[in-house]
Formats: sequence, structure tokens, C-alpha cells
Amino acid sequence: MKATTPEGMRLYAIGDIHGRADLLDRLAAKIAADLAARPVAQASIVFLGDYVDRGLDSRGVLDRLANADFPTPIVALRGNHEDVMLRFLDDTAMLPQWAMFGGLTTLASYGVDTGAEMARGGAPAVQAALLARFPQAHRRLLEETKLSAVYGDYFFCHAGVRPHVPLDRQDAGDLMWIRYEFLEYRGDFGKVIVHGHTPHVKVQSLENRINLDTHAYRSGVLTAVALEGVERRFIDTAG
Repeated sequence: MKATTPEGMRLYAIGDIHGRADLLDRLAAKIAADLAARPVAQASIVFLGDYVDRGLDSRGVLDRLANADFPTPIVALRGNHEDVMLRFLDDTAMLPQWAMFGGLTTLASYGVDTGAEMARGGAPAVQAALLARFPQAHRRLLEETKLSAVYGDYFFCHAGVRPHVPLDRQDAGDLMWIRYEFLEYRGDFGKVIVHGHTPHVKVQSLENRINLDTHAYRSGVLTAVALEGVERRFIDTAG
């Protein structure tokens, strides 16, 4: 039996954005056009996490998400990059790990000169400079991100789930960070898992999962899936 959405509802899910506010703007416009061409009683957009780092405009991405400036209500999930960023806001020892993940571009998008701040006072100075420029609405958005969402026969999360563990008992770390144990599993998870986290050259639309991470910050292709009834359609910034 094919997975289905709740009756009368269309779900859009968007993969890893990684600071590409330009691509987010283009994809949001395409979703608005899709809704205009195919009206539906109820629709929502689920963002799968990894809004920040690597790309050049993480601030722009968080600003649009915080303002909920989209053609439908939104649900924002937490990715591993948001996890690390939130930890840095409270713990300066996280700066090396965040920098390794691409956090320097996020700092730059908020006007933080990391080199100058490190010279002035090390990681605490970098943290203080970010906090001075970081809107409360952005922090609230990050702190309120969810780890997962369920609609009909679909389970949405950032990274994936651990096989053989009930979906309502999944570990938070797995939902944000898991890779190979999840990706290599070919069995039934109980619902179709819609995720990102592991970049792929194109969408992976499989029987047990849908991977929407198409390496947007590098490829220029940000991808969404439209789920309605038993239908899956894909919308991206390339086509």
C-alpha cells in the first residue's frame, strides 16, 4: 500500500538550504506558483533543517524563516548545523567544531569579523560579537525548531532514524546526525522518512525514504517534494 497524506492536505518539504537565501526565494516563488496552478484546501511547508553555514547568507535564510514569509504555514525542523550553532551561543568551546562545519560564513553574514575578534579576545569575543548582532527572533526560531513531524504515512526529520527503533522513541542525536545505519537500511521504518543531511546529486525517491539534500549551497539546486494523496512531485531551482 502506497504512503499517503491526510485527506485534502498537500505537504511541501524542503531540503538543506545552507545559507542560500537566493535559492530559498526562488523555490518559495515556485511553490507559490504551484499552489496557484493546483489549489488545495490545506497546505504546509516542512523545512528539514540545515538553514545555516557554508552558503553566504545564513542571516537572510533565518530572517525569512523567522518572519514565516511563505505561501503556507511552515514547520521548521532542527538540523545538525542548527544544533551546533545553538550550542555555540551558550558555549564558546564549540567554536572550532562550528568553524569546521562552515560556521565562519554564518558569522560573516551577521557582520562578525572572526579574525579580528579572535585577536581581540578569542572565542568569547566572537560569541559576544555574534550575540550583539543576533536578533532575538532568530534565536527563538532556532530554539523552537522541532526534531520531527508526522503527517499521515510520512515522518519528517533532518538526518534519518535508527532502524528497529519505534519512530516515537527515536534519539534526538540520531534524528539530527545519523547516516549510514539509516541510509543502508532497505526495510520498512513504519512510515516513509523524508529527510536531508546527506547530499546526493539528485533526489533519492525510494520506497522507504525520500532524500531531498541536493547540495544546494554548492550545486545551486534546492529541492522540494510536494506530497498529496499517494502522489510525489518534485520542484527545484534548476528546472
